[in-house]
Amino acid sequence: MKFKIDKFVLAIIAVVIIAYFFREPGSGQSKIPLDAISSIGVSLIFFFYGLKLSPEKIKSGLKNWKLHVLIQASTYLLFPAIVIIAYPFFKETHFSVWLAFLFLAALPSTVSSSVVMVSIAKGNIPAAIFNASISGLIGIAITPLWVGLFLEQTAADFDLGHIYLKLLTEILLPVVLGLALQRLGHAYTVRYGKYLTLFDKTIVLLIVYKSFAESFEKNIFSSVDVLDLLLMALAVVLLFYGIYWVIGLMARRLGFNREDTITARFCGTKKSLVHGTVFSKVLFPASMPAGLILLPLMLFHAIQIFIVSVIASKMAQEKEI
Repeated sequence: MKFKIDKFVLAIIAVVIIAYFFREPGSGQSKIPLDAISSIGVSLIFFFYGLKLSPEKIKSGLKNWKLHVLIQASTYLLFPAIVIIAYPFFKETHFSVWLAFLFLAALPSTVSSSVVMVSIAKGNIPAAIFNASISGLIGIAITPLWVGLFLEQTAADFDLGHIYLKLLTEILLPVVLGLALQRLGHAYTVRYGKYLTLFDKTIVLLIVYKSFAESFEKNIFSSVDVLDLLLMALAVVLLFYGIYWVIGLMARRLGFNREDTITARFCGTKKSLVHGTVFSKVLFPASMPAGLILLPLMLFHAIQIFIVSVIASKMAQEKEI
């Protein structure tokens, strides 16, 4: 069985290394307007997201409502609930790390890899497309609420009203505009889909660079040693498998067939690095260590791709037998 190393994961690692050695362009004193560039990029990402959404597929996908409820409940209720259970153990000593895991848990599912993995494993592809697409829209409202419950109590410069205003202008408004212009632009998003994906990833890499350059400059990671990193990775793996197991149990209780169970597990356990990176720019105040906030998400992204690739390949082989 052959596995390809995800090039985007390698690109993220490379950008973090570059940020370590070349911090000045991403620092607060830099003359390069990376904040403005990334803000415009974020808005364009969600504008193209609105252009790409298919209203017809969303309408047809509403029929399989039990599957959709399970996936969205896993994404926005089960994930955060598991992390919140651990809150009393970390609120006094490692709150920033715990908050980073809550942010990870409250994020939408990822579109591209969810659909690809469901396709490889021979799952319900239309349902995967529907849930992965609708998850991003739900996250615009739900993710700030989960983070705001705890961040508002500790960060003096956190203003939920201001956060939603930024979400409205930088994210929701571009999505609505994209939906409104679908007749003119949808065909172009299909034709130039690869270039749009490259644009999305470029903006993500830009935000990752700036976040880590600032964090390295402020020496944020001085308290994170190799053991802490390994413990984070272990926590990410346990979180993934815990959600994966619960979704499988619920799918059996609900009487799902093989295809729907695959889709529920794959879509319900995934978290979007693209959404997470752009949301972090909007949600967290300047006083929060952005690099540390993104660290569990990047670990989860790499690990989820590897684990689900293995599972999907195994399921595909079983289907062929």
